[in-house]
Amino acid sequence: MNTTRNRIRGAVAVSGWLALAASLLPGGSPLRWLPVLLFVCLGPGLALLHPQPSGLRPGARLEAFALAAPISLSLASLTATLLFLVEGFSVTAFLVPLAAFTTVVALLPGLPLPAATRGAVEPEGAASFRFRKRGPGDGR
Repeated sequence: MNTTRNRIRGAVAVSGWLALAASLLPGGSPLRWLPVLLFVCLGPGLALLHPQPSGLRPGARLEAFALAAPISLSLASLTATLLFLVEGFSVTAFLVPLAAFTTVVALLPGLPLPAATRGAVEPEGAASFRFRKRGPGDGR
């Protein structure tokens, strides 16, 4: 189990550098833009959220994946804006800080997720209101 977590951490840590290497391929090739797109959209967010100390429960995995995209895109937007403000934007200048951030953060424990701590399951007896049986006089 610990080996699997280390492999995932390693894959996330290396993903930015693979995207940077893919950016050196000829323009317009899917082998160039697909790794870059996947990394920018998910890499930094997964690095921040995934390496949970006790692992992720099933509901928390979905929560981490759903939060990874907006977090990654926010960090990418901040990086791109900063580079545009200092008039130094290029693909390399954009990917290197994101890849370095992702590598460092993937080695740290992930940010705590509410679903990971509460078990991501509905408490027993908390049935959905749509499937509740009605007694006499309840409802219509």
